[in-house]
Amino acid sequence: MSGPDPPRTPITPAGAAALQAEIDELEGTRRREIAGRIRAARELGDLKENSEYHIAKNDQAHLETRIKRLRTRLADAVVLDSSTDNETFSFGRTAEIIDEASGHVHRFTLVGSTEADLAQGRLSIESPIGTALMDRRVGEAVMIDTPRSARRLRIKRLLD
Repeated sequence: MSGPDPPRTPITPAGAAALQAEIDELEGTRRREIAGRIRAARELGDLKENSEYHIAKNDQAHLETRIKRLRTRLADAVVLDSSTDNETFSFGRTAEIIDEASGHVHRFTLVGSTEADLAQGRLSIESPIGTALMDRRVGEAVMIDTPRSARRLRIKRLLD
């Protein structure tokens, strides 16, 4: 008897493609590079005291672990297309958000937690700000408590 299915993590089509591209790069070019380093180190002789060999084998182990983690992340993901049919800020959509206290305009795209990168404007739907803004309409404002203070954010416009 098996337990319940593991929770699926939402990901955008672009996020899934980027993840697959990284896996392909690691399994192709990077694996060949490390195999070449191991081969060259073996030719140097005694493997017991061959630091180049041990470093390359360690790098190989790290690479294989990274590939395994990325494959698991991709297997656990569910690709969700953004919905441009409605007038709400939803998964995969991009919007301009105004911080009403400072007047600063942020451009955020709502994505899954594995794709989130605030510096790139990719906001996790699981974050407090993402959760508060999710499914809000243009013009709507939300209050969000942050470590520094409460902030009032308003959706200025949807970009796609």
